[in-house]
Amino acid sequence: MEVLHAWTGGDGQEAQEALFDAFTEEYPDMDFDPNAIGGGGNQSLDSTVATRLQNNNPPSSFAGWPGANLERYDSALGDIQSEVWDESDFEDAHVQEAVEACQYNDGYSAVPLGSHRMNDLFYNVSVLEEAGVDPESLDDADALIDALDTVQSETDATPLGMSLEAWGILQTWAVVMLSTQGYDAYIDFINGDGDEDAVRSTFETLEEMLANYINSDAASVGFTEVNQDIMNGDAAFIHGGNWLAGAYISEELTYGEDWGAIRFPGTEDMYGLHIDSFIYPGDNPTPEDTATFLQFIGGETAQVAFNQYKGSIPTRTDVPTDEFNPYLTETIEDFNEVSEKPPTLAHGLAVDQATQSDLEGVLNNNFADPFDVDGATEGFMDTV
Repeated sequence: MEVLHAWTGGDGQEAQEALFDAFTEEYPDMDFDPNAIGGGGNQSLDSTVATRLQNNNPPSSFAGWPGANLERYDSALGDIQSEVWDESDFEDAHVQEAVEACQYNDGYSAVPLGSHRMNDLFYNVSVLEEAGVDPESLDDADALIDALDTVQSETDATPLGMSLEAWGILQTWAVVMLSTQGYDAYIDFINGDGDEDAVRSTFETLEEMLANYINSDAASVGFTEVNQDIMNGDAAFIHGGNWLAGAYISEELTYGEDWGAIRFPGTEDMYGLHIDSFIYPGDNPTPEDTATFLQFIGGETAQVAFNQYKGSIPTRTDVPTDEFNPYLTETIEDFNEVSEKPPTLAHGLAVDQATQSDLEGVLNNNFADPFDVDGATEGFMDTV
């Protein structure tokens, strides 16, 4: 049974080892072959999966995003409702958002593994103390920009760690829109009814951040390298999903002493929804073993083993928090208390793969330095 994934280092290495070790411990006699396909944003993994499916050589399962992202595999997925979902009673065990995201063609083609929050702003505690910035006082995007300016003038650290990979710009654009334009404007946009003034204003705010406060090598580094700057004290803030926290956890850095996190200013009552899952190809080479694997993925053992190191939280509602650190415990509590859970734009939940790819193309052409607000706005409106 071959499964493909993209967790090759940083936040994912320890998590995938814990996950697959737990599986082989529970099923020692199964012929199990997990293969890592490296590359940021799942891009290399997605390309490998696409090639395998086109060549009628599917793996048993592969890690990927559910939701709208499943549409890219039209006619290549199988239905695991009876063998996995009904058999393990997953509909009642997992949060409704994850249940809905894994549905496809009136059945189920994926099983959720964990959820990342996309509207976190992480920071290095020492850098902010040196700058005299109180992160808890930041209540909107303007306050954040003022804080970035203070860091720049009072320290030698980069104010905002950033990678100008298109998917990275897209995820930050989304959280800036949620912050400055609100939940309804964001939902209208991803549903194809975006307001041009709201889109333009979002790009104007993001331009102010990216043109003035990011690292000089942003065009040539990935998020794993940039996150290292946070851990080393060479950068103050970084935005991303809470897989970034997985790296801090793996490096045994202390939450509240070495690093901290706030909701991106202006999104305090939101949980930016991202979900990791394993997906079931049709014409499966090992259907019975794959069903066993996916039942395991949706169970408590897997969700604890993986998420405690990945910086994500279980999608099961019955998992105890004893083995999760204070940051992840707070994240679990927030998930249950926030008013809105906007789906991630850069990771397959909000729009289909073709639309996401087109948005990333607009950013590559118009907003990866130099930052063309007019061109990017027009491109985003045309795309959706």
